[in-house]
Amino acid sequence: MERYDIAIVGNGPAGVSAAITSKIRNKKIVLFGSNQLSDKVGKAHEILNYTGLPRISGEELNKNLKKHLADLDIEITEKKINMVYSMGDHFNLQAGEEFIEATSVILAGGVVMEKALEGENEFLGKGVSYCATCDAQFYKGKTVGVLGYNEESVEEALYLAEIVDKVLYFPMKNETKELIAKASLPDNLSVVEEEIADLKNLAIKSENQEGFMRKVSCIETKNNKYEMEGVFVLRDAVAPDKLVPGIELDGNHVKVNLSMETNIPGLFACGDIAGKPYQYIKAAGQGNVAALSAVSYLNTGV
Repeated sequence: MERYDIAIVGNGPAGVSAAITSKIRNKKIVLFGSNQLSDKVGKAHEILNYTGLPRISGEELNKNLKKHLADLDIEITEKKINMVYSMGDHFNLQAGEEFIEATSVILAGGVVMEKALEGENEFLGKGVSYCATCDAQFYKGKTVGVLGYNEESVEEALYLAEIVDKVLYFPMKNETKELIAKASLPDNLSVVEEEIADLKNLAIKSENQEGFMRKVSCIETKNNKYEMEGVFVLRDAVAPDKLVPGIELDGNHVKVNLSMETNIPGLFACGDIAGKPYQYIKAAGQGNVAALSAVSYLNTGV
């Protein structure tokens, strides 16, 4: 299996900066993200504090970042990383059913704003999953729910419908409600017609016996209960402690030192995921530091 020197997860200003520095230092890299780069940056009307680029729009900044990547022949790999496993001397990054190996990893995927749902952490691995491609096969002949926070969740729900007996799609945002309404749905995929506000505090629950074998059996909303055996929570990003088992957090952020090192050797974090302030110039600077630290780790092993 091909092994990269540095895998960079996320391609906002932090990830792009990390990729540029890593490439200039002649490292074999892979950059995971969207070809549109950061949606958050792209929607910014005007950015006043990005040094050397006064009053630049978010759209213009994204164009400049893409041009810089292109100038260095850095490609963007549009695969969503679901899990990152530390294997001691390297990392395995899971993208659906595929695994990618890298000696070091830089997390630059931004901060997860949505709070965990009731029961989400409790039943993770016991009926709750963040990856339909990874876990769909476990639910053949069963009923599952999809909590859709993004555009990809509609595609994932359609994929699940090809494998499982029944899919209940819960549109968690107005955008996903509009997207699923436009989709051509198979007979075994139903959309839960409840108000978005009533879904915000839904609970993932179990009515099975207590103890080791306790698994998901239903979702309860403000007004209804839906029986099912699996729940796929599909957001734009996975919370850091769900993405990387064993990573140390400081609140909702990854705990790092001034070198952007985490508690796991070879794993670095930068940008919004590493804490406030949530500013593009800070993210880019931290991306540079994370890359230099990763290069040092590759050269010295520490």
